[in-house]
Amino acid sequence: MMQVYLVGGAVRDELLGYPFTECDWVVVGATPEIMLSQGYQQVGKDFPVFLHPVTKEEYALARTERKQGTGYTGFAVHAEPSVTLEEDLQRRDLTINAMAKSSTGTIVDPYGGLADLKAKRLKHVSPAFAEDPLRVLRVARFAARYASLGFTVAEETLALMASLVGGGELLTLSPERIWRETEKALLEKSPVVYFEVLRRCGALQILLPEVDALFGVPQNPLSHPEIDTGEHSFMVLQQAANLSSDSAVRYAALVHDVGKALTPVDKLPSHPGHELASLSLLDEIQQRLKVPNRHAELAKIVARYHTCLHGLKNSSAADIQDMMVSLGVFRQGDFLQEFIACCRADHMGRLGFEEQPYPQANWLIELVEQCQAVDVQKIVADGFSGAAIGQQLVAQRQAIIIKFPSFR
Repeated sequence: MMQVYLVGGAVRDELLGYPFTECDWVVVGATPEIMLSQGYQQVGKDFPVFLHPVTKEEYALARTERKQGTGYTGFAVHAEPSVTLEEDLQRRDLTINAMAKSSTGTIVDPYGGLADLKAKRLKHVSPAFAEDPLRVLRVARFAARYASLGFTVAEETLALMASLVGGGELLTLSPERIWRETEKALLEKSPVVYFEVLRRCGALQILLPEVDALFGVPQNPLSHPEIDTGEHSFMVLQQAANLSSDSAVRYAALVHDVGKALTPVDKLPSHPGHELASLSLLDEIQQRLKVPNRHAELAKIVARYHTCLHGLKNSSAADIQDMMVSLGVFRQGDFLQEFIACCRADHMGRLGFEEQPYPQANWLIELVEQCQAVDVQKIVADGFSGAAIGQQLVAQRQAIIIKFPSFR
C-alpha cells in the first residue's frame, strides 16, 4: 500500500522550532506508473522523483543506494515498492536528518535522531556516511547553521570526516559544488563554525589552503592582541556576519589577509606588503573554487585597500583616490558600502576591539560625496579638452582630499 511521509529537514526543523520553507516527501510502496496515474510529473534521471500536481513539491520513491565509484555521484540507486522507509532513511547523512513524519503526525525515528536533537549532536547514521565526500561540507554547514542552538559535531563523526579527507575523496568534488556549499555556509548565522569544522577534520587545508596557512602566523600584539592571523580572519568573518547578510562581504572578510601567510619570517610579526601579496592568492582561490566575479572583485579591493582606509589620516591623496576609483564610486554599481562593512569588520575583529568605533567609515562616505560633486561639465566649460579633462578631474578630487577637514 502506498504511504507518504514528510522527511529530512522539514521534520528536523519543525521539531527544533527552526524556520523552514521546503518540504521533501518519500513515497513507500509505489511505482512510477502509480505516481504518474495520480497526476504527478516525473523529474530527475538518476532516481524516480515526482512533482506534486498541485503543490509542485518533490516526492521521491523510497530508495537505497550502493557505492559504485568515486565521488558524490558514484552510486547505484535501487527504487521499488519493496524498499522500506527505514531502508530509505538509513542512506541519509545525519540522524537528525533521518526522521520521518507520517500523515497522522507520528514521528518515525529508527536511528536515534530525536535523542541527538535533544543532545544537540550532529551524528552520522551509519558507516555509509563515508561513501559521499560532499557530506564533509554538509555536516560543517549544519554545524554553522545550528551552532547558535548549541549543536556540535560528534567526535566519531568528525573522525569519519577526517578519514574521508585523508582518503583524497574531497578531490573528486566539483569546484561548483564546493562553492555552492561554502556560499550557503557563509550565509548561515555562525559561518565561522563551518570553517572551524573543516579545519578540525583537515578539509580546510585541501579546500582553502590559503586560509589554513594563516594559522600560526603571528601579528603585532599591540594592534592584534589575538596575535594569530588565522584566528583574526575568523573573528573578522564573524564580525562581517554581524554587519552584513551579503555572502560577498563575508567571503571578502574571510580572505582579506591571506597574503600574510607569505610574509618572510625575518619580517614578522609585521606584514609589509601583505595587501599586494594577497592578490595572486585570491586569483588562485577564484580559479580553484569558481568564486563568482562579484565576490572575487570585492575580495581583491578589500585586500588591496583595507589598510588605506584604516590609516586614512596618513594615506596619500593619490592612494585614497585610487581606492575610490577601484571601489567604483564614480560609476554605477560601486562597492562602497560593502567595502566599508569589510573594513569595519576587520577593525572590530580583534581581541578587545569589538566595540571600538570606526570613524573612518563616515570620513570616507563624506569624502566620496564631495569628490562625486566635482562637475566635469564645468571643467569642459573652463576650456579643458581631451586627456586634460581627466587630469583636471583627478587634480580637483585630490585637492578635496588634501583639504578634507575630518582627518587632515
